[in-house]
Formats: sequence, C-alpha cells, structure tokens
Amino acid sequence: MEAPAILTGIWLARSGREPSGNTQIPSMREILLNGSIVLLVGSFFIGWITGAEGMETMAPFIVDPFKGVLALFLLDMGLVAGRGLRASGRGLDARTTAFGLYMPLIGGICALPFVLLLGLSAGNAALLITLSASASYIAVPGAMRLALPEARPAIYATLSLGITFPFNLAIGIPLYFTVAQAMA
Repeated sequence: MEAPAILTGIWLARSGREPSGNTQIPSMREILLNGSIVLLVGSFFIGWITGAEGMETMAPFIVDPFKGVLALFLLDMGLVAGRGLRASGRGLDARTTAFGLYMPLIGGICALPFVLLLGLSAGNAALLITLSASASYIAVPGAMRLALPEARPAIYATLSLGITFPFNLAIGIPLYFTVAQAMA
C-alpha cells in the first residue's frame, strides 16, 4: 500500500515544479527509478525470491533490530511533527490543517463502494475504511525525506502524526466502524 502512495507523491511533487515557467511532467522512468521506490520494491522481490529460508538468514539483521529502529524512527518523526506544530506559522495554516481533517473522510468514502462490491463483514469493512482513511505514518514520510529533500517534513509529518492520526483515533475509527456496521 505504501508504494503507490510514494509513487503518487513523487509524481505530484515533480509535476508541480516549474523550471523556466513550464510545468514539467515527470517521466515514469524518473518516478519508478527513484531510490525509495527501488529500495521498497526491490525488498519485496528479494523476499519473494528467497522465501522463508532467506527470511531466516536475514532475521538477525532485519527482524531482530526492527522494533528498536522503529521506535527511534518514530521518535524522530514525533520530534519533527512537534517542531511543526510549534512553528505552525510557516506553512501549517488553517487550509493545510483542514486538509489533514477532511482528507481521511474522503479516503474513507472512497472505500465504501469496495465494501459493498466485496460484501465485507462489519469488521473487515471497518478495517478497509480505516486503512483508506489513514495517512502513512512510517514508510512514506521516511521515503519522502529521501526522495524529495526540498519538501518540508514539518508539514507532512505534522499533518499525518499530529492531525490525521489523532483525528482518526478520536473520531474517525468510531465513525468508520459505525458506517461499516450500517453497511453490513
């Protein structure tokens, strides 16, 4: 689920650049060969090719330290989001904040036809709606920091961790579950 989000983010960012007055549409080659995408997709293929035996071999290097590295990464992202909230006058205005609140609802609404089409149970429907309404809290912010160093992490990290995440916990998930129960 993260790879399409990263691809879309890179495409949108590259499309919005205006060198010498012309909007530059990025090539698929430029997007698909971005380091973050190559690393993410390459990891999927390596895991698929090597299977359980490869996973067992790599476990001491990848699996065992994962929780510690994840905790440090999330702490760093929390610090970035906290700085973004403190310095909200530089890019995190009312419009941007509103986006962090209404975009999860739009994402959740986009999932509703699939809930009906697939005939999901209330629990599975709530999960699909919640996933569709969620921001990326781990892979995409990290990938964007590498792929688009000119992007301001104080804005996107603050939106995902400081606005969308608490909104989904307090209001979104109960709402999505209620909708899922009504649809089931």
